[in-house]
Amino acid sequence: MDDDKAVLKAMSRLLRSDGLDVRSFATPAEFLDAYDPGAAGCLVLDLTMPGLSGLELQRVLLERGSSPPVVFLTGTGCIPSSVKAIRQGAIDFLTKPADDEALLRAVRQALDAERAARRERLELIDLRRRLRELTPREREVLEHVVCGRLNKQIAADLAIAEKTVKVHRARVMEKMEVRSVAVLVHLCERAGIDLQPVD
Repeated sequence: MDDDKAVLKAMSRLLRSDGLDVRSFATPAEFLDAYDPGAAGCLVLDLTMPGLSGLELQRVLLERGSSPPVVFLTGTGCIPSSVKAIRQGAIDFLTKPADDEALLRAVRQALDAERAARRERLELIDLRRRLRELTPREREVLEHVVCGRLNKQIAADLAIAEKTVKVHRARVMEKMEVRSVAVLVHLCERAGIDLQPVD
């Protein structure tokens, strides 16, 4: 995104020559009107544009919780701006005229980061789906297991037979698609489940 048509055209040509799909926008407002948060990709932004600045657009997208990776390409860069951009999650901060290979490298890195973040989001959605499939009793057993409780202790805590705990525990492992407690603990940490010892 750049309000300089010549820069926009040259940058689009370069990215397309690397086999990338490109959509060009002259202003942040034009981009926001067309933006699809579900679409894969990254943004190449100028700092100074009509309406919102590049940093302001980056912040708006972050506040919406749907910011794609950003590469800044600007002729007005300064250290405070570059620091702010990086702190807000920018992949790189290049100054015009940027070396073609440096720009392509930054865009490839941004696309790799976007793919990794998308994969992480999908894995988390699947993990939460598996947790929702647990019965209330299986969820109780899960919470005791990941806190390091033995079957005998869980049985006493929940006032059920140890044999019943073993059945629930086996179902939890099957539904969560894991074979070890260590992996189960890791998944629970990723899902934000409190792993404090059960009283």
